[in-house]
Amino acid sequence: MRDAANGSLRPAKPYNKAQEPMPISSAEARRFAQLPLNMEADGLLAEVDDFLIKGVPINTIYLDLLAPAARRLGKLWEEDQCDFVDVTMGLWRLQEVLYEISARAPAPPKPLFASSRRALFLPMPGDQHFMGPQVLGDIFTREGWDVLVMTKPQRKEVLNLLSRESFDVVGLTLSRDCPSAALRNIIRAMRSVSRNEHLSILVGGRMINQNPAIVAEVGADGTGADARAALKLAERLVQSAEVRAQTLR
Repeated sequence: MRDAANGSLRPAKPYNKAQEPMPISSAEARRFAQLPLNMEADGLLAEVDDFLIKGVPINTIYLDLLAPAARRLGKLWEEDQCDFVDVTMGLWRLQEVLYEISARAPAPPKPLFASSRRALFLPMPGDQHFMGPQVLGDIFTREGWDVLVMTKPQRKEVLNLLSRESFDVVGLTLSRDCPSAALRNIIRAMRSVSRNEHLSILVGGRMINQNPAIVAEVGADGTGADARAALKLAERLVQSAEVRAQTLR
């Protein structure tokens, strides 16, 4: 339901945080993935609340419930089973749920002297859907990263940002196919202007998952099948970059 004071979604029941973490079954994920086209955000949130009350961790909600539902919407659009408006509305509802559960359970504060690793997540400029970067941003933030998410980036805006501020990792997502030459071009441009000469660039999306060889072809440093894999890879890449930087000193 919505809070009349500020229009935001709010929980109907308190979460049971004392229970052991629980998984989401494939059947439950498939059932939920059918809902965003016809169910409003309030109803979707009520569905998510039921999982949270049972003790399902928020990261599991992101990765095993919301992300598969978003992928299904993208697939329906690609296969011309739904029009752009229906898919956009479904993704908007999922994003409303993502924002709400993220606001309810903010990431824990970082230790005072913790090293700050910075990541930038964005969709390919021109891409209309940006739930992937938002999920990545929240997962990385909860693991102590300093994260910036751009939802509707312009190419010039991205390059200006990278030239002004230092990031360890850039994650670029694609919800639809695009020419590999265009992807290679923007990756080359990001590296050329990056304030951090050891910048690591990850790419992801259906096009990459179907043909992982594209990663090397476009000059990226890697990909992850989901946010969990992307986080592990990013940690390894940054550690490697730190070693290289120390060796060159």
